[in-house]
Amino acid sequence: MGDPLEHAPIGVVALDANDCVRSLNPRACELLSVTPDDAEGEPLDDVFPRSVDEGVREALAAEPATEGVDRDPRDRPIEEYYPALEHWLAVTVVPDGEGGTVLYVEETTDEHRAERREAELVDDLDRLGLTNELVADVLDALVDASTRSEIATRICDRLGTADRFDFAWVGEREIGSDGIAIRAADGTTDQTLDAIETLLAGDEAIPERRVIDSGSVEVVQPLGADESVPEPIRRAAFADGLQSLLAIPLRYGSSVYGVVGVYASDRAAFSDREASSFATVGEMAGFAINATRQRALLESSTVVELRFDLTGVASPFVESAVEADAALSLEGTVHRGEDLLCYLDVASAAPSTVASALQDREAVSATRIVSTEDAAGSIEAAIAPSTPIGVLDSQGLTLESATFEPGEHRVTVEVPPEEDVRRIADAFVRAFDASVEAKLERQRTDPTAAEVGSALHDRLTEYQERALRTALFAEYFESPRGSTAEEVAEALDITAPTLLYHLRAGQRKLLEEHFDADR
Repeated sequence: MGDPLEHAPIGVVALDANDCVRSLNPRACELLSVTPDDAEGEPLDDVFPRSVDEGVREALAAEPATEGVDRDPRDRPIEEYYPALEHWLAVTVVPDGEGGTVLYVEETTDEHRAERREAELVDDLDRLGLTNELVADVLDALVDASTRSEIATRICDRLGTADRFDFAWVGEREIGSDGIAIRAADGTTDQTLDAIETLLAGDEAIPERRVIDSGSVEVVQPLGADESVPEPIRRAAFADGLQSLLAIPLRYGSSVYGVVGVYASDRAAFSDREASSFATVGEMAGFAINATRQRALLESSTVVELRFDLTGVASPFVESAVEADAALSLEGTVHRGEDLLCYLDVASAAPSTVASALQDREAVSATRIVSTEDAAGSIEAAIAPSTPIGVLDSQGLTLESATFEPGEHRVTVEVPPEEDVRRIADAFVRAFDASVEAKLERQRTDPTAAEVGSALHDRLTEYQERALRTALFAEYFESPRGSTAEEVAEALDITAPTLLYHLRAGQRKLLEEHFDADR
């Protein structure tokens, strides 16, 4: 091979009339993974790997150009994938005029990867557009859903019957336990839903159950190859031709009410972007579930009170009240990320003593003394949603009262009459070894207050309500103040100016509602 080709950026392979390698330059050796000694004199078939379509060999066998044709059909670049090399090569076959042939070889792997990435991006954007349209359709269907049953049915109707998916189901979390009850399903369910329902009766860690525990969206694809999925579901999914699963938590704040499972026959039905878009469905559905529960409780003319005895229960408030020999009374709660902020009045002990006892509990992530006065005051405590108070709150129940003192630990909740009160009570008792002390159904004594409360709940945004509740329980409105704006803002993990903005907006709505009611 002459010197001019030694440093050529492309591979050059010279063949004789019998298609044996006469010579090749260093770049050709590099591209073909051969050495000159091994290649020269050998048939091309032994040196040049086979491509998927065998285009180079077809070109070598083709007839040369006829008289009057300017360009030989063989000298057009032939771009193909070579599995043995794991590369794309563009090969130009050119007769040398002496009965032989010259192959000009260039690698085009990077170009093909770029083209494929571009095509995948375009496809991903197209799919994302369709996904966002579907998400918008689901959210639109949730707007006027007035019950949890309607919410579950509408989600399944939109997702389970979509062209891209095979079926969807919605499960609701059983209070205080790992149990999940199927509330709705739609689409071609076949064997897979039967397998899911069977496993839900036990304690198998199916993906949908994991999502309820983690509160995060989970994608499983291909479904049959993921050993974290119980074998009965993998077998049923194989029989039904299903290869992908998207599990979406139905969550509001730190509360996870249930899960949506969406199954598809496509091996890669859900991209990361699509999963993020569908997470919005879970958040909005969780908001809708919470709103229907709160509205049902506010608008109901009757409520059911359940009073639980937590004496001896493993609870940070029970244990700390005993340790500090204090009387604690829960004044209010506010959601903050995964935690639940609890504001407690303290009696018969220094708040610092109670705060220290609470801080030693694993389920308590932070405490702050709001006010202190001799052997009394108030404190703020951030607790895990797995605690008894956290579980009751996560179910959308209204915490009417909660008192903890040595020998007497009681929690009273209000339950809308349409809820399955027995199921709620039994599940809570089983989960925490508590006991039901009393169950009472009573009429609301002040319907007007309930109506005003319902109207305010509808008018205040989530941020305004959280800001007002936290400021109230943290004694921000007291004189002197129990907490500064900075302390309240820190409790909510926002800035002080943002807190003040939400407080002013919320207070304006409260005043408007009050003065409108007086007209």
